[in-house]
Amino acid sequence: MANTKEIKSRMKSVQDTQKITSAMYLIASTKMRRAKAELDDTRPYFEALKGEIKRVFRSVHNVQSRYFYPGEGEVQLHGPTACLVITADKGLAGMYNQNVIKKAEQQLADNPDTQLFVVGEYGRQYFARHHIPIAKSFLYTAQNPTMQRAREISEVLLDLFDTSRIVKIYVIYTDMKNGLCEETHEERLLPFRRQNFASHPHEAAVNKPFKFEPSVEQVLDNLIPSYVSGYIYSALVDSFCSEQNARMTAMNSANQNAEKILAELNVEYNRIRQAAITQEITEVSAGALAQKRNRQKKQKEVCGL
Repeated sequence: MANTKEIKSRMKSVQDTQKITSAMYLIASTKMRRAKAELDDTRPYFEALKGEIKRVFRSVHNVQSRYFYPGEGEVQLHGPTACLVITADKGLAGMYNQNVIKKAEQQLADNPDTQLFVVGEYGRQYFARHHIPIAKSFLYTAQNPTMQRAREISEVLLDLFDTSRIVKIYVIYTDMKNGLCEETHEERLLPFRRQNFASHPHEAAVNKPFKFEPSVEQVLDNLIPSYVSGYIYSALVDSFCSEQNARMTAMNSANQNAEKILAELNVEYNRIRQAAITQEITEVSAGALAQKRNRQKKQKEVCGL
């Protein structure tokens, strides 16, 4: 059975760990708020880009562009596929990284010719350990998602797509649905589905045709790269916020477990301390009783003389 000194040492260790988890909770909360604020600042620009692309489709029917599926509908494309996998640089985030890896492995099983483009040290190390080839790893991006880094990633992917070295691009990332739930998504980035840019019934129809210079296709060729960069930036920030939210949940759970352990240790400490006090009182009482009997015995011996 542990003594009070050992229990006090364990309690101090748990309290020190609790200080670390509390600090990590606050840091994750601060990072998440800052990243969401930066995303909210840039979102209107990319929403405007999407609106301009929709305006092109409202103005001109049967637009031909390599970035979109043919107007007749979905067709099965055969050829190499690129997959951008967004993981974290660190652990201690619950099942955040494992869920992304699981989606990536499913993509590899469905499309063995998939080329992996990995964001995050966790994903890079996982695929290296399992001898899964990586086409390119983007360092220092997961912990600091910026528009510049999103452009660098989109340039690499678009270069492969424009030169027909890949026919499809997928993005695997994590979206924070609410403060308690994250969901891992696998989205096809390119080619776009035309229905994603379809007009809503409440949007005004175009009565006068627009004139595009030099051509509709070249206008789209200039709009799409910026929109792809915005999409990737949004996925990076969503993943970053989900990571911080998962870490907050994990640290909060760790704090609750620490409180439970401390309560149990405190009960055990008080029980052992009370047992020690009881033992000490018993020993003192027994000693006093023994001394009393010795005195009485001596008194009888004196009286007998």
